[in-house]
Amino acid sequence: MSQKMILDLDTGVDDAMAIAYALASPEVELIGITGTYGNVLMDQGTRNALAITDILGHPEVPVFRGIDHSRSTESFEVLDISAFIHGKNGIGDVDIPDSPRHVEQQDAVEFIIESVHKYGKDLVYVPTGPDTNIAAAIEKDPSIIDEIGNIVIMGGALTVPGNVNAWTEANISQDPEAANILFRSGAPVTMIGLDVTLQTLLRYEDTQKWRDTGTYSGKFYADMVDYYIKAYETTSPHLGGCGLHDPLAVAVAIDPSLVTLIDINMKVDVEGATRGRTIGDETRLNDPVKTMKVAVGVDVERFVHELMTRIGTLVAEH
Repeated sequence: MSQKMILDLDTGVDDAMAIAYALASPEVELIGITGTYGNVLMDQGTRNALAITDILGHPEVPVFRGIDHSRSTESFEVLDISAFIHGKNGIGDVDIPDSPRHVEQQDAVEFIIESVHKYGKDLVYVPTGPDTNIAAAIEKDPSIIDEIGNIVIMGGALTVPGNVNAWTEANISQDPEAANILFRSGAPVTMIGLDVTLQTLLRYEDTQKWRDTGTYSGKFYADMVDYYIKAYETTSPHLGGCGLHDPLAVAVAIDPSLVTLIDINMKVDVEGATRGRTIGDETRLNDPVKTMKVAVGVDVERFVHELMTRIGTLVAEH
């Protein structure tokens, strides 16, 4: 059986690249996208996921509505900085047509649980926003912890500062309690954090190659990512490009050899001044069983080549 993948997305710009990377990868079958909040509100994110899978020629991928706010809040509002980086519509303010399809009737948490029971170790789940949906699934059915193949998250920062404050990364900051439930659950989790994602960059000369395909989706991806690169010129001028956060998590889910991993049991601080910090769990420091891996190095050249080749091939066809 080929590996099955679920993407859990707050579909902004790098999430859109994650969708394309997954669809362009013959090693995996994207069996569904579960919606979350963060870069955009839930409804905008699921709308984007439906529209993007359509223009990439994959209308068979179902999209599910997830939980639309964190465990500690009653609602969610998009931060101004998120709208600046991803655009008000989440996809660089580029217009693409609405899908004729709709989100599924089944909710995301049920779909996650059902998929784990169906595919077991052949399933990899990749959340690239807050971990609200997977935490809820674990609470509802703890048996999935031992059944699932792998959970590869984009989030956190262990060896570098956060991007919300000195210690907190944005996805973790949206729902620290959910991330802490996941980290301490004993589920197999690989953390792809700012330690590695900010080493992987795209530049205007890269996106031009997609535009040069002359296709609708090639132009869409180039325009969208150019918006993202422009935002990075303001927020992170020292980088010289845009970070490839979410697609790197997808790539590692497919090929872990792209990164250097350390085995460490992790936790998330949920109280006090360091709320949102991802750090080793001192209570499990001497536990011989390490359920988490954290990426601390990345083969930048090979990953960027894979991303450009895979997404380039896909957009050239649509």
